[in-house]
Amino acid sequence: MNAETMLIPQRYGAIRQLAFVPRDFDAAIEFWTKTMGVGPFFYLEHIPLEDVIYKGKQIEYDCSAAIAYWGDMEIEILRQHNPGPSILTDWIEKGREGVHHVRLTVDDLETARQEFEGLGGTVIQSARLPGGGEYIMMDMPGPAPTIELSVLHPRFIRLWEYMKRASQQWDGSDPLRPVPPEDQWAS
Repeated sequence: MNAETMLIPQRYGAIRQLAFVPRDFDAAIEFWTKTMGVGPFFYLEHIPLEDVIYKGKQIEYDCSAAIAYWGDMEIEILRQHNPGPSILTDWIEKGREGVHHVRLTVDDLETARQEFEGLGGTVIQSARLPGGGEYIMMDMPGPAPTIELSVLHPRFIRLWEYMKRASQQWDGSDPLRPVPPEDQWAS
């Protein structure tokens, strides 16, 4: 591997997210809020993803995510509601623990995909986000976590900024809460 190839991931900036897929969602929220002091978590329930492709096949995928900030780092706790195959059920069935994936935000998903494939990565799952944006999940060689490459719609960026501001003022109350109506965070 040459020096330029080694710098490909760094060109995309800092890791924006650490994502976890625990067997016990409630225990994970309790750990992050009570032990680590991270919160509040905002619960995005039954995210209406579109065109979810897992290992080359379209799947039914019903998942929810709880998102909070620890300084500048987004912590995401995921759970899948339906029993079908996906990147999440595969993780649980293999008995894995720890960081499931890290997220990099990119401007050009196709270019990023090609560059990460050049590093030995394989697209394992992809989807379009409601209201705009999309992601791909790349399995990388070796013991690395999966890498999520995502393009976020400005609407989601405003929501993430709202969640980050909430973490800076959090007093420990209401550790898991629904996402408020858009008029409270969109401006």
